[in-house]
Amino acid sequence: MDLVIGPLDLSAHVDEALAVQAIAFGLGADEVAVRRQIVLRHMTYPGARALGATVGGHLVGFVYGMPNDRTHWWSTVVEPYLRAQHNDIWLDDSFVITELHVHPHHQNRGIGRTLITTITDSAVEPRSILSAIDTDSPARGLYHSLGYQDLARQVLFPSAPKPYAVMGAPLPLRRR
Repeated sequence: MDLVIGPLDLSAHVDEALAVQAIAFGLGADEVAVRRQIVLRHMTYPGARALGATVGGHLVGFVYGMPNDRTHWWSTVVEPYLRAQHNDIWLDDSFVITELHVHPHHQNRGIGRTLITTITDSAVEPRSILSAIDTDSPARGLYHSLGYQDLARQVLFPSAPKPYAVMGAPLPLRRR
């Protein structure tokens, strides 16, 4: 496997990345179209950055994130849930992992772990936060193994069919 992980110009490769996300997350064309606009907007935010994982020159995974800002939509949705658990301090001085996806044919090979640890290694913030579907899943298992802990559970996002968990970890992330 000739895996290469490095910086990704996500604005230029948004369609490739969203194709990976669509397969990994089971998204339809309408959802991809909405997410395309969100990703392009996110990449204009200060400090936003992305990494890609390629095999044979084909994008098989990506991660992107940015310093968290309480005025961003995601923060305004999760803040009441975090406040109820006395965890809203996590919204300050945090690097948020906005998306992390690996094509199903390339999962369970350490690609997701390498993507998330590499992007957070360069963060200046002392901690990282993210949200994940609130089920016992391989993704949540990965996050727990890296030191992420549940900060709030059963978080409901508008138009999301399933509840999410908000998770946080001090940086640097725990290694195996």
